[in-house]
Amino acid sequence: MSAHHAAPAALPPEPDLVDPPRRTSWSHAPLDAVRGGLIGAAESVPGISGGTIALVVGLYDQLVTAAGQVVHAGRALVTGVVRRTGAREALASLRRVDWRLLVPVLAGMVVVLLVSLRTIAPLLESHPVPTRAVFLGMIAASVVVPLQMMPRRFRALDAALLVVGAVVAFLLAGLAPAEVSDPSPWYVFLGAALAINALVLPGVSGSALLVVLGLYVPVQAALDDRDLGFVAVFALGAAVGLASFVKLLQWLLHHRRQGTMAALAGLMVGSLRALWPWQDEDRGMLAPSGDVVGPALLALAGAAVVLALILWERRRVARAATTG
Repeated sequence: MSAHHAAPAALPPEPDLVDPPRRTSWSHAPLDAVRGGLIGAAESVPGISGGTIALVVGLYDQLVTAAGQVVHAGRALVTGVVRRTGAREALASLRRVDWRLLVPVLAGMVVVLLVSLRTIAPLLESHPVPTRAVFLGMIAASVVVPLQMMPRRFRALDAALLVVGAVVAFLLAGLAPAEVSDPSPWYVFLGAALAINALVLPGVSGSALLVVLGLYVPVQAALDDRDLGFVAVFALGAAVGLASFVKLLQWLLHHRRQGTMAALAGLMVGSLRALWPWQDEDRGMLAPSGDVVGPALLALAGAAVVLALILWERRRVARAATTG
């Protein structure tokens, strides 16, 4: 048998996104932490996806790439135990991760998420109409981002994918919330595995999924009570869920970027149902009532903030291209 046939089969190389970004500098860490904080704040609000904010602040491709590299490293470590090459392949994959970007982004996400669960979430409960109006305007303005990221002109197929994505998100956003007082570990694991994908899937809110599954309040209670067992099961489920989905999304962004962006834009459009300011207790949409002008102005203000962020990100990228 030749040496070629005797050598163990290595894992296939992980795909990179179109035009992979350069590695960042530690000098950008404060800015990246702020951008990560915006993603964390979004994850605390039912109806808003952290993936949407990642698109707006220009972190989407980088985060999907980094997540895919970490998943590839974990898979290499697990499958390579028998071949005794797992550690080497895992380390090689981890070296490719842009840790100078990922560490501050994750730090900002975690810190702001924990703070937001104690601030934004109660604000949504005490002032639901104006709060949802602000977020409605923000997400509506964000729809232009995936459309701008399409590599080619908008096609009829893209329109169809956009409509399908919008219908799916609209139906998901209309699901009635469940009430689960004492969820079992397997249910917590499954809920975390589903909700974590909102980090990489714009238009699908992780918090909203937790509300539908009846896990939003138990998760908040576990964090307040420092229930380490509950948190550990939730974290394990999140890790498994992310690992199961991120490689597929990475492949789609690399090989089917045009259609994927159209579908993501549709998900964002459909998710606007969850942010309609006037809702009943079961999240059903109601006709506008009372003060309508105030919420409309707040929605416009939210849209203006996002458009300003989009312009700022575009100018930042342009400056980096000219100086790099």
